[in-house]
Amino acid sequence: MAAGQGWRLAQAGGRGQLQRQYDAVVIGAGHNGLVAAAYLQKWGVRTAVLERRHLLGGAAVTEEIVPGFKFSRASYLLSLLRPQIYTELELQRHGLRVYARDPYSFTPMLEDGHARRSLLLGCDMAETQRQIAQFSCRDAQAYPKYEAFMSRLVSAIDPLLDAAPVDVAAWSQGPLLQRLRALRALQPLLRAGLALGKQLPQYYQVLTAPITTILAHWFESEPLTATLATDAVIGAMASPHTPGSGYVLLHHVMGELEGRKGAWGYVAGGMGGVSHAIASAAAAHGADIFTEKPVTRVLLGPSGEAQGVVLRDGTEVRSKLVLSNASPQLTFLQLVPQEQLPEEFVQRVRQFDARSPVTKINVAVDRLPSFLAAPDAGDGRPLPHHQCSIHLNCEDTHLLHRAFQDAGAGEPSTRPMIELCIPSALDPSLAPPGCHVVSLFTQYTPYALAGGRPWDEQARNAYADRVFDWVEAYAPGFKASVVGRDILTPPDLERIFGLPGGNIFHGAMSLDQLYFARPVPLYSGYRSPIPGLYLCGSGAHPGGGVMGAAGRNAARVALEDFKHM
Repeated sequence: MAAGQGWRLAQAGGRGQLQRQYDAVVIGAGHNGLVAAAYLQKWGVRTAVLERRHLLGGAAVTEEIVPGFKFSRASYLLSLLRPQIYTELELQRHGLRVYARDPYSFTPMLEDGHARRSLLLGCDMAETQRQIAQFSCRDAQAYPKYEAFMSRLVSAIDPLLDAAPVDVAAWSQGPLLQRLRALRALQPLLRAGLALGKQLPQYYQVLTAPITTILAHWFESEPLTATLATDAVIGAMASPHTPGSGYVLLHHVMGELEGRKGAWGYVAGGMGGVSHAIASAAAAHGADIFTEKPVTRVLLGPSGEAQGVVLRDGTEVRSKLVLSNASPQLTFLQLVPQEQLPEEFVQRVRQFDARSPVTKINVAVDRLPSFLAAPDAGDGRPLPHHQCSIHLNCEDTHLLHRAFQDAGAGEPSTRPMIELCIPSALDPSLAPPGCHVVSLFTQYTPYALAGGRPWDEQARNAYADRVFDWVEAYAPGFKASVVGRDILTPPDLERIFGLPGGNIFHGAMSLDQLYFARPVPLYSGYRSPIPGLYLCGSGAHPGGGVMGAAGRNAARVALEDFKHM
């Protein structure tokens, strides 16, 4: 989205100029912040959104880094956005269009130094089974049962995403009315357990065991196991052998697209399209949305309650509610005076694990990559596998584990895990005719390099060159096709998008940082120790991904409090 659109949206809200008084102020125009603003304004709460950058969307943005090439610069796929948000905010009416992918996963293999065989997964179960049978007939037969098993777990957990976690403090210590409310909040959790029935212990293992242990129950072939395991470690500083990695896999299969469970797609015009649609919905209800308005401090009243925010230029914007779409670390360690927060709370926020393995490389190319395992026809037209998530260096879980071990020693992976996507294969508007945009989501790269070395230009380019060498091994000619590139290491992702440690989820999606404990125990229900200050971003339940649930849930909690003010 262009910088000026934020101002036009503000004008569409009916005011255009930043007012000094609102009912609610949202810090940050990431997708969750925009969702929260849209709902609050829809419910009659006068709301302003204040964004630090020159464009809206947080990590869900479209940027033209190389002239003529439009990149989904950080987030690059859509699936997890809650279906209620699509419907209630009428996002299609506000311009959201998504290209569904089928097939959706392609894993070429390097065998004896040559990429020949490959694994293609799609929505046609019979064809997917034929693909898997290349490596194991037993796995081909087991795959539909595995899908049904995981779908049942997703269906049971899904309702938990759309409600605040149980308020343990209110349940155990509050007055009777608060206890009854907390007890009602337990119902989705109890229903989830009942839905899983006698298989609950097996599903518990999915959430707690290493993904390699889970997949070994079902499959014997490495190409299939490793391909599925990538979704368990993507964005996580974790190995497939790390306990609890199964939940991240679940997180990536629980989405849906246009009613199709587990489907992922490309947003028309890039990921900025989803942010623009949500912003348009918010503005249509009357919300004011402003870019280049960095917040430096939350204003506190005489009793320690939130009373608005202070901008970098000293402007004070007063409000009864403040919702922060920023990370827990930024919100509570930089925007709020430390002496106003409980010491234990501050300590837990400091300890919140936000390690990230991700370096995102956006690449402009003058032709499609041609893979040895599936050569192009030579006419420049995309083939079915070009629309997929293309998994490189992912044919064996041992490769993934070794890549993780490199980063543990403070070094970028020698043979990095690469998820390559070509959204222009389905959306030609993203690049000039005949050209394409390529997203390389790579890991593992540590935030801090061994020996205190900086991620300077030399280190960034050396790692990108290594990634390109591996892509070249699978698709000869790739390096010669490159027109330009944009390299985003963990420190870059933190600096540009405000992602702590470069973590795309605002913090690890490990069991000790989910549900009751996200971001910290006793404060998992969007409220904070500061009355009137709420967390509405990915650092709150249910976590990261372009989901919108945290924004919607936080808005409902804030509205409940607003009614009693």
